[in-house]
Amino acid sequence: MAEAIWSSDTGEAVYRSRDPVRNLRLRVHLQRITSSNYLHCQPAAQLGKDLIDLATFRPHPTASGHRPEEEEEEVVIGWQEKLFSQFEVDLYQNEAACQSPLDHQYRQEILKLEDAGGRKNRRIFTYTDSDRYTNLEEHCQKMTTAASEMPSFLVERMANVRRRRQDRRGTEGGILKSRIVTWEPSEEFIRNNHVINTPLQTMYIMADLGPYGKLGYKKHEHVLCTLKVDSNGVITVKPDFTGSKGPYRIETEGEKQELWKYTVDNVSSLAQPEEEEREQRVFKDLYGRHKEYLNSLVGTDFEMTAPGALRLFVNGEVVSAQGYEYDNLYVHFFVELPTSNWSSPAFQQLSGITQTCATKSRGMDNVAYFSYPFTFEASFLHEDESVDALPEWPVLYCEVLSLDFWQRYRVEGYGAVVLPATPGPSWSQVPSERGCGVCWTVWRDSASRVPFKMCW
Repeated sequence: MAEAIWSSDTGEAVYRSRDPVRNLRLRVHLQRITSSNYLHCQPAAQLGKDLIDLATFRPHPTASGHRPEEEEEEVVIGWQEKLFSQFEVDLYQNEAACQSPLDHQYRQEILKLEDAGGRKNRRIFTYTDSDRYTNLEEHCQKMTTAASEMPSFLVERMANVRRRRQDRRGTEGGILKSRIVTWEPSEEFIRNNHVINTPLQTMYIMADLGPYGKLGYKKHEHVLCTLKVDSNGVITVKPDFTGSKGPYRIETEGEKQELWKYTVDNVSSLAQPEEEEREQRVFKDLYGRHKEYLNSLVGTDFEMTAPGALRLFVNGEVVSAQGYEYDNLYVHFFVELPTSNWSSPAFQQLSGITQTCATKSRGMDNVAYFSYPFTFEASFLHEDESVDALPEWPVLYCEVLSLDFWQRYRVEGYGAVVLPATPGPSWSQVPSERGCGVCWTVWRDSASRVPFKMCW
């Protein structure tokens, strides 16, 4: 039976998990198909077929009836699990090649593996977050698909930003908690804080696709899968898990071109019902403690809205007045609450007077700019919750007056406007009886059974 077609989607996939990343397990299956030259020389009977039966390209068994172990390999890999390549085994067996404490640690592990019978993996190996390959790969990433790409100034600067390891975050990152402004930032502080710095851990699953008996050369190393995990539980996989899709393919270059296929599957064990229930209890307890902490910050003096009450918050501005006969204008305004169900706090002022403002010529009109802000709040108590019992909205009355050279006051005009019933900004022009009008800007916020101002 023919296998699934090749999967050409090698883009990355993003997952989010609340479970510890240490529980992640991947199964990688690698298999050599045949020389790629054989694929280009199809028999005449197969030229009319759209799909090639991959079963015909399976490696032929040896004379003993068994497939060589270099032809096919399957490994289950955990997060940040180190599997050594043949190149690393040959390198770290030489003590002179060990330069860092990590190199010496790898040397001890390889010596223990040799004493235990050698490593179990052959072609598949890994580079963890601490390996040199991860550092070099991050600094050598290309921004475009051009063959001769010249890195820009921004790319060179961003290459120096450490965005990987959670244990290498700048020690000065916590300064902002106590000091808002850092007057003399160090170079390390600037590198760690001039961009959004989400710590990442990276892992590469590799394959040595060298010819039989010639493993351990860097030029034959190929990346099978790249895994990145940040501190928020976001897992980035490139390419995506195989699942029901077809296997991925790698075609080697050189004198003897070969075709390999591989699959990457998530084989992490599912949580047991008892573990899920225990986890839910832990989260419930954590959220409860966090709620109590927030309540302790708010305190008991925070005012709560009475059940069934509607609270109205108005932030407004008297912008300007234009079209009046005299100069030195000012506006007297007040808010009328229509029914006894409406009320306002005792300290609340429902009226105000702007400053006296001289007019300026703007076209054919003389305009006085006040830019006078005002604010007030009111409450409406629902006694009848039927549909027809909607409240009457407060009305804003205004009176425009002028002051002449002899300190005489004149009424230039007056008008009224109903406050907007829709939350959000509103621009109104109040026509007056003896003049053109007054421009208002009103921001109205309403809240029902909530303890703070809120725009719906």
